[in-house]
Amino acid sequence: MHSQCGKRPIFVRLNSRRTKMATSIRHKGIIDTVRSDAVVVRILQSSACSGCQVKNICHAADSKEKLVEVSGCNTSDFRVGQSVEVAGTESQGWRAVLFAFGIPLVLLFVALVLTLAVTGNEKMAALAAIAVLVPYYVILFLCRNRMKKDFKFEIIDY
Repeated sequence: MHSQCGKRPIFVRLNSRRTKMATSIRHKGIIDTVRSDAVVVRILQSSACSGCQVKNICHAADSKEKLVEVSGCNTSDFRVGQSVEVAGTESQGWRAVLFAFGIPLVLLFVALVLTLAVTGNEKMAALAAIAVLVPYYVILFLCRNRMKKDFKFEIIDY
């Protein structure tokens, strides 16, 4: 058993060889769609306080449903409505955080500081900082198919 509570190592096939992953990010979900090439799993992404007993009266608790596409599996083994567990690597999680929060934060900060230093106008600096994110997210959107190949989930329990 792995030393971190709740996280167990899983095995995946890389280059026709079984390789042990350090830790994985796991989510339980229900199969939403079964296609010939992939399975779409609906997972419930909950905040850290979703298990709290007073979550019904607290407005901080939130949860969102996400659709995760799992390709490269034998789709004939699955049916709509079936409970499964999907997993991705921890490094994929960190890369997703980098693309979603890290890079935009750095771009925002750099644009803010540079524009403020050059113009001395705070309103212009704020607008430039927000405007620099538009091309970033457009580029991210255009690269979505490549990123889809890099961010792979696997069904590990069904």
